Amino acid sequence: MKRNIKRIMLKLSGEALMGSQKFGQDPDTILGICQDIKEVYDMGFEIAIVVGAGNICRGASAAALGIDRISADYMGMLATVMNALAMQSTLEKLDIRTRVLSAITMTSVCEPFIRRRAIRHMEKGRIIILAAGTGSPFFTTDTGAVLRATEISCDMILKGTQVDGVYSADPKIHPDATKYDTITFKEVLSKELKFMDVAAISLARDNKIPIMILKKKKRGELAKVLQGSGSFTVVNND
Repeated sequence: MKRNIKRIMLKLSGEALMGSQKFGQDPDTILGICQDIKEVYDMGFEIAIVVGAGNICRGASAAALGIDRISADYMGMLATVMNALAMQSTLEKLDIRTRVLSAITMTSVCEPFIRRRAIRHMEKGRIIILAAGTGSPFFTTDTGAVLRATEISCDMILKGTQVDGVYSADPKIHPDATKYDTITFKEVLSKELKFMDVAAISLARDNKIPIMILKKKKRGELAKVLQGSGSFTVVNND
């Protein structure tokens, strides 16, 4: 990598935890993800994680069923806590000290998000999982991940997706789509490339935090891309 990367934010979708299932959490899939995270942890990186909730409850989908949007978004936030606890349990079985910090206070199951506490956990060698998004409705977990990455001074955001980088069009629909090795935030916004929502991309641009897009289902890929190999796209201001 061209810049010194020490503290990273890993953004995972809730769907990444499903494996081949249509709903919920697949223990073997979660174990595989956590083993990949352990590989990166053992390389000396400080790691924060934000996981979505699409495998359990997606706010926009719940709203479409007639639940008011604000309640639906809070349901989604609570579902991220369930995913965070599953990740925490699996990581600790791999002998990695882990803390879940939630934007919604629920002290019986996890800690509240406090910026200085989150940073201190990482300095002590703990992985932190940041749950409940921003704690406010109408914001995606992508935006929450970029916000938290800004607050805790992450050097880079890594987002696992269905494809191995950013393309000029959906490569599943357009096989001739061009893959970018690097691309600027300005180009992403002007071309309306949809790997994250506009608010998340704009926040990362304004705070000069690069985003790396990689394929989440390729085992060992997380360590490879952080070593500069593998297949990925880096989005930054340059």
